[in-house]
Amino acid sequence: MSKNLRERAEIAAKEVQNILGVSEDDHPKEVADAVEHAIIRALIAERERCATIAHQCCVEDQKKAEYVSDQIRKVRSVLISNLSAMR
Repeated sequence: MSKNLRERAEIAAKEVQNILGVSEDDHPKEVADAVEHAIIRALIAERERCATIAHQCCVEDQKKAEYVSDQIRKVRSVLISNLSAMR
């Protein structure tokens, strides 16, 4: 079964707390939120990088390059909206 981003953040938060030797009951939401924010920021940066590369690689087919870049940027917008909603 695939895990959603929040589930992955909660698992990572528990792992971090175990590594640090702190209780999993010590600010679990805040730690999971921080991990989730970090994941989303990384995803946004990678989506932007992919859009730029797609645009550069398809110079001979500008329509295709713009389409791929637009699709990647749409995903970026969704990620930003999700990140903004978490504040």
